[in-house]
Amino acid sequence: MKTLRPARFLDRSTPPHITTLVLMAGLSAMALNVFLPALPDMATHFGTDYKVMQLSVGIFLAVNAVLQIIIGPLSDRYGRRPVIMVGTGTFMIATVFAIYAPSIESFLLMRAAQAGIVTGMVLSRAIVRDIAPAESAGSMIAYVTMGMAVVPMLAPTVGGYLSQAFGWQANFWLLLMASGALMVLFYFDLGETAPDSGGRTLSETFRAFPEILTSKRFLGYAFSTAFASGAFFAYLGGAPFVGSTLFGLTEDKLGLYMGAPALGYFFGNFLAGRYSHKVGMNNMVLIGAVIVTAGLLASLALDASGHATAETFFGFMVLLGFGNGMQLPNAIAGSLSVVRPELVGSASGLGGTLMIGGGAILSALAGSVLSEDTGATPLLLIMCAAAFASILAILWVIQREKRLALS
Repeated sequence: MKTLRPARFLDRSTPPHITTLVLMAGLSAMALNVFLPALPDMATHFGTDYKVMQLSVGIFLAVNAVLQIIIGPLSDRYGRRPVIMVGTGTFMIATVFAIYAPSIESFLLMRAAQAGIVTGMVLSRAIVRDIAPAESAGSMIAYVTMGMAVVPMLAPTVGGYLSQAFGWQANFWLLLMASGALMVLFYFDLGETAPDSGGRTLSETFRAFPEILTSKRFLGYAFSTAFASGAFFAYLGGAPFVGSTLFGLTEDKLGLYMGAPALGYFFGNFLAGRYSHKVGMNNMVLIGAVIVTAGLLASLALDASGHATAETFFGFMVLLGFGNGMQLPNAIAGSLSVVRPELVGSASGLGGTLMIGGGAILSALAGSVLSEDTGATPLLLIMCAAAFASILAILWVIQREKRLALS
């Protein structure tokens, strides 16, 4: 493996600065949720049903999942820098066409093309693993995603005000300007960190997938990540309907309330960054998963009692974000620590595919089962099931490691 020089900001002969990694991952999150408060208005604009409009989230996530299978190996073979630049450029072009989309079909097609921005989210994790040893990667990923949490925390709020003042297209103009600024930053600061591929061909890189997928530790961590984030993606798919239709929130207030999980995520990341080394990676994952499940069960109980309000529904989602903030950085670091260094990009892509693919399914499911008659109950049941499954996944990893230690 090549020796990496210490990171210096705006010096692309060194690894990227942590600020660049934060913004790289943050734009991916921003593209997912900045326009969510405007979904009802967008449905009216395109003359379609809310459930069809909500596919703009599910399709974006589904294409994200497919792309990550390709992005990881491409970055292992050709480097992180060129893959990120191409993905961000594709996002910019698709954003322009989304703004001027004449129909819901063409808009959804452009949302699929916007998924190219997932290169930033996938490869920011791979870059961390390139430059940090396994025992430090969990803390560094936590600090990166703690900063990243500010973006999705503010994005729905900003998006709600923008759409109310200037129309839904304003959200996409914001995405275009942000991605353009990021491309400039990439040009000056994004140094290459990928290990030397050793002349390995792209097909040889893809043939390494079985090695990753047969690692039981990788699958345990990856499924814990997938189910934990699945609860959040289900929230993204159903919360706009719950807030606007069931609780009658305006777009600006809905945008403010929808940032609740990101607020918790920020502080959960802080604890992960500060204490993961002391508490242990697996313990931190388990504690986070239990917090998420407990918060969702409490929200479900209040909903069943008939006393739920917008404030209680979104208030409990702070615990969703808090637990995920503790759980996800450590589970991601765990999944990347069990593969050879030259396969980190591929492992990050495969783990992301499981995470985003599951999220796409749960997001679409949450949007399809909600109605004024059902209330928020189906959404909360889906989220509780996903959170409980994430507990089972990490318990499986913990028990397996105990058995191996005794053998």
